Parts: sequence; C-alpha cells; structure tokens
Amino acid sequence: MDISVLPIIILLPLVLGTTLVSWLKQFSRGVTAFAAIGVSLSSLILLLLQAPDVFNGHVITQTWAWLPELGLNFSFRLDALALLFALLITGIGTLIFTYAYYYLGPKNSLSKLYVLLLLFMAAMLGISLSNNLILLLTFWELTSISSFLLVGYWSNYDAAQRGSRMALTITGMGGLAMLGGFVLLGQMTGTYEIDQLLNMSDQIQSHALFVPMLLLVLLGAFTKSAQFPFHFWLPNAMAAPTPVSAYLHSATMVKAGIFLVARLLPIFAGAALFHNIVTFVGLFTLCMAAFFAIFKEDLKGLLAYSTISHLGLIMCLLGIGSPLAVAAAIFHIINHATFKAALFMIAGIIDHESGTRDLRKLSGLWQLLPFTATLTMITAASMAGVPLTNGFLSKEMFFTELLANLSGPIMLGSAVMATLAGIFAVAYSTRLVHGIFFDGPLGKNVPNKDAHEPPFGMRAPATLLALLCIAVGILPSLLVENIVNATARASTQNFAFEGTHLALWHGINAPLFMSIIALVGGLLFYFALAKGGRLREIDLDPYLGKLQGKLLFEDALKQLLQSARKIKRSTETGSLQSYLFYIIVFAIALVALPLIFQDLGTGTRQLTQAPILAIVLWLLLFSACWMMLWFHHERIKAVLISGAVGLVVTMIFVGLSAPDLALTQITVDVVTTVLLLMSLSLLPQLTPYESSRSRRWRDAIIAIGGGFAVGWIAWLIMTRDHHSISWFFLQQSIPLGGGTNVVNVILVDFRGFDTFGEITVLGIAAIGALCMMDGMRAHGTTITQGLTYRFNPSPLMLRMTASWILPLALVVSVYIFLRGHNLPGGGFIAGLVTSMALVIQYIALGQDRTEQMLKAKSGRLYEIWIGTGLIIAGLSGMGAWFWGRPFLTSAHIYVSPPLLGEMHLASAALFDLGVYITVVGATMLLISVLGDSRHSTMTGPVPKGK
Repeated sequence: MDISVLPIIILLPLVLGTTLVSWLKQFSRGVTAFAAIGVSLSSLILLLLQAPDVFNGHVITQTWAWLPELGLNFSFRLDALALLFALLITGIGTLIFTYAYYYLGPKNSLSKLYVLLLLFMAAMLGISLSNNLILLLTFWELTSISSFLLVGYWSNYDAAQRGSRMALTITGMGGLAMLGGFVLLGQMTGTYEIDQLLNMSDQIQSHALFVPMLLLVLLGAFTKSAQFPFHFWLPNAMAAPTPVSAYLHSATMVKAGIFLVARLLPIFAGAALFHNIVTFVGLFTLCMAAFFAIFKEDLKGLLAYSTISHLGLIMCLLGIGSPLAVAAAIFHIINHATFKAALFMIAGIIDHESGTRDLRKLSGLWQLLPFTATLTMITAASMAGVPLTNGFLSKEMFFTELLANLSGPIMLGSAVMATLAGIFAVAYSTRLVHGIFFDGPLGKNVPNKDAHEPPFGMRAPATLLALLCIAVGILPSLLVENIVNATARASTQNFAFEGTHLALWHGINAPLFMSIIALVGGLLFYFALAKGGRLREIDLDPYLGKLQGKLLFEDALKQLLQSARKIKRSTETGSLQSYLFYIIVFAIALVALPLIFQDLGTGTRQLTQAPILAIVLWLLLFSACWMMLWFHHERIKAVLISGAVGLVVTMIFVGLSAPDLALTQITVDVVTTVLLLMSLSLLPQLTPYESSRSRRWRDAIIAIGGGFAVGWIAWLIMTRDHHSISWFFLQQSIPLGGGTNVVNVILVDFRGFDTFGEITVLGIAAIGALCMMDGMRAHGTTITQGLTYRFNPSPLMLRMTASWILPLALVVSVYIFLRGHNLPGGGFIAGLVTSMALVIQYIALGQDRTEQMLKAKSGRLYEIWIGTGLIIAGLSGMGAWFWGRPFLTSAHIYVSPPLLGEMHLASAALFDLGVYITVVGATMLLISVLGDSRHSTMTGPVPKGK
C-alpha cells in the first residue's frame, strides 16, 4: 500500500470526520454516530493493514518538506511503537464513540462531543505518527486544547470549567517546557527528525546542554502523564462526560507522556540522571496515588487516582530501561487501556442508571445490575492483578524487573513500596466491587432504586474489553506476545532483543510472594477499613491540609492574579504618553547597557561626501518632522504632514535607485493617509493638552536621546565594512526564482512565507476593524457628533473624471502586476494602485452608489476577496509539495505560443495574484467600514478638545 496512508490516517478524523459530523447533525443522532464510528473505524482498518509488516520490523516513513531550513517538515513514521499506540487510539476510540451514543441524552449535543473527540483522536494520532519533534509538539498542544474543550463540555457546570482550566494550565506549562527541551535538542544535533536523533545517543549525552534538555523534556512528559507532583489535575478533570474520561484519561491523553519517554528512550538510555528521575518519580507516584484512591468518595475520582498509580508503574519500568522492563511497560500499557477504559464505561453505566457515583450512597446494586457487576468484577480483578487476568501478568513482570535491576537497600525499599502499592490496588479494587454491589442492601440514598441494565449497545464495548482482560490473561503468548516484543524492540532500538515469553505461570519466586502478599494484604486492609462503614466516613483532606496539589495550585494562581492586578493598576494608566515613555526608556537601556562600556567609535570605512540631493532631502525631512511636532495637536494637519514625510522618503528611495521601494512607499502613503483621515474624522479634530511643562521637557530629552542613540548606532554600522548577502540574491534570482527583479523575487520566492504571513495579518486587521465597528454599533457606542454622511456624491466634474480614471488605473495595475517579476512592480503595488482607483470612485460617486456598482454592500465582497486571495496564495505554495519541494518553492518555464512569441511563466505569479487580491480586499474593506461608520455613528456629548 502507498506509504502516503500515514497522513491520511490523521486527516480522516481531523478533516473528514469533524466536517462530516458537523454537517450530519441536522439529520439524526444515529446518522451522526454512524459517521463518527465509520471515520474512526476507517483509520483503524488502515492501521491494521500495515500491522503484519510493521510488527515484523518494517518501518514506514513519509516526509514532505515544509520549512527544512528551520528543521520543520511534515515527517511521519510508523514503527511498532507508533502502531501500537495508534491502534489503541483508534480501537478504543471506536468503542467510546459507540458507548457515547447511548450514554449522552438527547438534550446534550452529540455532534459537539463527536467533533471534539475526533479532533482529539487526530491530535493523538499525530503524536504517535510524527517523525519530527516540532510537528509532534504541534499535535501535543492540540491535545491540550481539545482536552480543554472536552473536559469543559458542560459549560454550565462550574467544576468542569475549573477542571478544564487546571488541565490546560498544567499540561500547557509542561508543553512550554518541552518546547524548550526540543529546541535544545535540535541545537545540539542539528536536526529535529526523530529517526536521526535515535542514532545520536552518544553525541547527545556528551553535550553540555544534555541535563537541561533532559529535565525540560521530562517536565513535559510528567505533566501530561500526571506524575507527581503534577498529578492533581487528572482527578479534577473528572467532571467531563464519562466517554471523555474513558477515552482521554485511561487509554490516550495521559499516555502521551508515556509515549514520549518510550519514543526518546534510545536517546536517554544509559544516562544515570534519566534512570534515577524516571524510575523513582514513577515508583513514588505508583504508591502515593494507589493509597489516595482507596479513600476517594467519587467513583470516577477513585478511577482517576488508580490511573495515576498505573501510569507511575509504567513510567517506573521505562525508567529502569532494560529491554525486559520496556516489554513489561508495553504490556501494561495494553492491559491498562483495556481494563481502565472498561471501568470508566462501567462507572458511566452506574451513574447513568442509579443517578449517582458517590460511593457513600452506593451499595447493594448487585440485585439491580448483575451483568454490570460481573463486568466490574472482571475488570477490577485485572486492575488489582488477580491471577487469570492480564493485569496479573504485567504486575508480575513489574515486580520481576524491579528486583532484577535494582540492588542493595534501594532494591529493598523499592520492593516494599511496590508491594504496598499492590496492597492498596487490591484494596481500592475491592472497594469498587464490594462497596457498590454487595456492601449491604440497596443504599437508602441511591436516587434511582428502579435502576436496570443499560441497552446492549452501551454494555457491548465494556463487555468486549472485559473479555480481552481474561483472554489475554489466559493466552498471552498467543494474543499479544509478538506485539509486545516487536514494540519493545522499536522503543529500545535493540533489534537483537530476543523478546520475553508471556506465560501464566513462572514458578515459585519472589514476585509471586509479593503478589500473594498484595492480594491477601489488600483484602485484609480493605475489610479492616470498611468494618462498620468506617471507610465511608474517612476524609483525608483535613490531614493533608494545604498540602493538597489542587489547593497549592489555586493559591499560586490566586497570588499570580493578585500580583498581575497590582502591576496592571500601577502601569496601565490609560496614558499613551506613559506607555511610550516606558517602552522607549526600556529600549534605550536594553541597547545601551551592553554597548556603553565598549570602546566604539567611527569605523575605518572610507567616507564619501554627501551629495547636494541628499542634503536637500534631509532638510525637507527635518522640516516635515519639525512641522509634525509643532502641529501634532491638530489631527488632520498631522496626518497630512505625515503624508508629506512619506513623500520625502519616496524621493529618497528614488535617489537611491530603489524604484520598487519608491512605488510601494508612494502607494502605501496615499492609501494610509486616506484611511487615517477617515478614522480621525470620527474623533475630535484637536487633541487635549495633557502634558505639564516638566513632562514635556522629560519627553523632549527622551526623544532627543533616543534619536541620537539610533543615529549613533547607524553611524557605527555604516562606517564599518560588512559582508552583504545581496550577492546571493543577485546570483540566484534568475536560476532559482526565474525573475530579474530581485526585490520581487525575494518577496514571492525566497521569503514568500514572510509575505504570506504579512497578507494574512493584513486581512485579519481589516476583518478585525469590521468586527470592532459592528460591535460598537451593536452596543450603541457614542463616537462623535454631527457626522451623518458617508462618501457623498461629488461634483459632476469629479464624477466624469473618475469614470475614465478607473479603467485606466486597472490597466496600469495589470501592467505593474505582470511586469513585477522582471521589472519594478508586483502584486502588492498593483493592489494598492487598484485600491486608490476604487477610493476615487467612492469619493466621486458616493459610497452607496459605488458599493451598489461593485455589489459590495456592507463589505461582503471585500471579505470574499480577502479569503480568495489567501486561498490562492496558500494553494500556490502547497503545489510545490506534489514535486517534493518545500512550501512556496516556485517553478518557472519558457513557452512560445503563436503570435505572442517566447513568454516566461512562473508559478510565483499565482502567489503574487493572491497578494494582489488580498491587498485590494483588505484596503477596500477598511475604507468601506470607516465610511459606513461615519454614517452610522450615534450623536452624543462632544469629547474634550473638540
């Protein structure tokens, strides 16, 4: 099969799934569920088709260049480790989608839940299949955002909102730390490609930046996988709907950190710091969370702490790092996903049928839910590590590897902690079964005493997972042994590893005695606590006091907000003068501090005499700036003078033989002057005199000092010889860009990504102005008084003149556009020329008549132009991918059509066309919005300074 299937597996839920579910919601819930399940199942089938080759050691890769100079590529990799996680994501995801259809009532939006779950599925698949660290980080952050939306699904539920914010904050901070670690790793090795990094262990570990890089990456992994001391966010995320908890917090999201450590294990293996931190953080998390799980009153809270505990177990095994320990970790990842996803679904069934998940109210449900009770006993037994279940086998392997790889007092202490964790696991698993189904008669406080078994579709996913717990526990070598060994080889990159043999019986040994102690001790411990109903009354919160992670987090957040408010009150005075003062002083200090102690003076470069033209232009510029200073309180005059400054700059560009810059400057100057004049017509014509004499002297000193500082730095640079990179662009303009106009080739080819970002920002600014003005009108904001006109029709002479200016200007703009790749011009300049011609139509014919002619009522046409321009520019850049070239790489050919002779065609012209359309759309939308605002503003009090 074509290896391009890898991005398709991600795009199916990301694009097709979300779009299809959003569209089908208008039909019925069943159709929506069928679509979501179908998309998830499609990705699962595509993965299963690759399974035979991949689990036999074959690695599938696919790469598209994006920004290769920065190390960012769309690079995907499917080995056994990635395949295992992807199968868990899609397989359990399919079961969750089925379960959610029955769980969620008709009053809740099923399509919204499916869209968010599909978005999350795509993000997790992206993490699993990424072969580039930056791409992996992008999907990593997408999981944080989508999980934030999923946990806060019930927007009117305060606990859900708090839990979603906490999860996003903790995992987001970890993601930022991980970004720093990835950047360091890229700087250390010169690559972000994972398959290359896996072979550079010695170089990485010997580097001076290894320790900070390791700590930053582990911070990201620990926060995502809820390891101590970042564990507290997971229980507080249990306010999400149960399908979300079953999917995110048992089988997928919380295992992202586990996956990251397993993926980068060959890089870190052998470093003592890595093994010590990961092993003992995991071991402590395992024991601590298991103890707290016993005393949780909320059923999902108990399962959340048990999840944290089992994640600690897996992390501890990865910290040990031997091939057998990694195989045990992989095996437990599979086992935990099966029994924990099933238990969360069972928790949802209990809550759905009984009306509560408070363990203090639940008892005696066996008589109402016997089938659910059976499923609970099977999956809880697996969670506790009872023989004949899959959980027992991986727990035995954990005990074995702990004893085999540690020694001395550390081994003894670790064995005690692991056994205690086993005792606690049996205790909370027993409470789950006994406390809910058998501990006395049907609870008096159960809201629904007529509970019954749920529909088959709601039980089926949990039933399948429970059967897997038993099947794998009895026949592990037949069902999962090859998968576990292949995945362990892929994770450790140790392809000589013979593998582990999974069997139900390994003889009488120390791990077996540890398991017996855990089983017997756990039962005794639980029943001793539960005697007389005492367990239902135990509350650990008073004993922990303020040491609880949730309280510490909330206190820290509260202190942060209070500090931010204090800083805001002291600095945010509403005075632009104060803001400029702080910014300029800080900038001067930032530049001056490293330079002030340097012996810097005029360089050795040979100086030339300034020509008369330069002196004249300098005097004109000085005069215009002085006039700006003198008339700055009169807004209209200040705008006109700023336009004059722009004209002087244009003449300077002409004098320096820079026609492209001159054309751009003059067109930008005209359009921005018109926009500023229209904007300022909404404000008083005079600004109030706010500055005292002392403040004016202060500002003058700062301005003069800043001006001299900039001039001094410019002088230091210009009087020194330097090596320009202009030679590269001059030499490569034709071979690589296919054009002789170097400036235009730089804009649309060499730095086309920058230009694409600039036109995107331009479009966003125009649409932002539209939204702002609409918002002001919607809220009845008073802006000015007496301006009840828009662009009104002008005298006949101007209207007649404008009638022939427009076609002439369009011809000129087309000419400038077409010549731009080889002569001064281009899409940006042509767009501004067209905009100026259209502005003249607004002035001559009036806004209503012009927009009627252009069919641009309320700016809708201009919004379409912006979107069309961005799409054309983006698609022209993406076209390079079909030839395996980086984004926005241009191609050019020479053709000889009849009559026209030889013509030079470049794909960059399409990108330039997108620039042209976007510039026209954004400029005209701003003109339209401001003109319409002048017509629509409400009258009100005259502001000061009018």
